[in-house]
Amino acid sequence: MPNIKSAKKRMVLSAQARLDNRAERGRIRTAVKKVRAAENAETGEVLLREAVSLLDRAGTKRLYHPNRVARVKGQLARHVGALA
Repeated sequence: MPNIKSAKKRMVLSAQARLDNRAERGRIRTAVKKVRAAENAETGEVLLREAVSLLDRAGTKRLYHPNRVARVKGQLARHVGALA
């Protein structure tokens, strides 16, 4: 347990950030699963747009490495293209 005031504050802030990051990663995982489970190209396109938006934001905020974001976006785009 920290004794210094700034260390206590850091502990609280990092705990909140950890919860926020977990929630955001969960939203991204759900969006990616929905795209992969899409039955036709029309719904796949709509779901892909939402997933790409979430992934881009995560890459900008370094929640995921930008190269990983690019790789997943490419995989999802290929998947939706194969549905068409």
